[in-house]
Amino acid sequence: MEITIDETNTVCIVVPHLKPGMKEEEVMAAQQHLLDNMLKSMHINKNMLWYYSPMALGWTDHLDAELIIYDCMDELSAFKFAPPLLVLREQKLLQKADVVFTGGQSLYEAKKHLHNNIYLFPSSIDKAHFNRARSPLPEPVDQATIPHPRIGYYGVLDERLDIDLLKELAALRPDWHFILVGPVVKIDEAELPRKNNIHYLGSKQYKELPSYLAGWDIAMMPFALNESTRYISPTKTPEYLAGGKPVISTPIKDVITPYEENGLVHIAATPALFIAAAEAILTKAGYDNWLTNVDRFLSGISWDETWQNMEALIERAIENKQKANSKAHNYV
Repeated sequence: MEITIDETNTVCIVVPHLKPGMKEEEVMAAQQHLLDNMLKSMHINKNMLWYYSPMALGWTDHLDAELIIYDCMDELSAFKFAPPLLVLREQKLLQKADVVFTGGQSLYEAKKHLHNNIYLFPSSIDKAHFNRARSPLPEPVDQATIPHPRIGYYGVLDERLDIDLLKELAALRPDWHFILVGPVVKIDEAELPRKNNIHYLGSKQYKELPSYLAGWDIAMMPFALNESTRYISPTKTPEYLAGGKPVISTPIKDVITPYEENGLVHIAATPALFIAAAEAILTKAGYDNWLTNVDRFLSGISWDETWQNMEALIERAIENKQKANSKAHNYV
């Protein structure tokens, strides 16, 4: 097990190292053993469990937590190769959780009837980090020689990517260059379209993203419309906007509302509509007014604000749980 403390000395990052080829039950048992040993060695007697995936119940379900939080960021059961146990584990987690957060409006609408203490927290933004893309930054070496106009995307390349759309766009506009930054996951790399004007630059660190974004003319979100994208609320939407880049997206519900409805993002359901939107953007007509509206919209959004609101709900949940436990004890 690898344990490091971040530069603020407040966050402990724990990475378990497991032997390859282990069976599922062996993986769960090993992680539980490592976790128990860590809690014991660090003299942690009280804990709060914050889940991003219900699958973690497999090695944490035995812990007696002060509070259980389920931060539901995606409909993970709809993703490719999702474990069969995921749905059952989520049902159990929803029964155990004291408070539930959802990462988008669509996800909230789908889950709100499943818990009596559930709240919407859509994608937020580290504005200072991505605002850097509005100023000239040193060009990354692997992007420097790519001609303009550049239309870029960063994120995981998986079953959510509309491969056919990307292929057709590249064929229709061979003078435009499409840049994709991110790892290829769960799909065969051989399935990705290969053309001279499509550039796959691989995984990058979070701190590098503004440097890539700064060199694009347009940011894109070419998501396929399928089960895995039905409930997504892409964090990259406000990140692209904070970087001052016009955005074209396929019609993802949580992008249409609120971004397209506020005139901040172009929605394109077909290659022809995508090209028309890009051509309009490249004229730069109305850019200054658009950017003013972007900044007005983003002014009330930050991860600090999100955390403050979450923290208030967590504190309230702790108080309510303590009161309920006290009443139960007095009754007995």
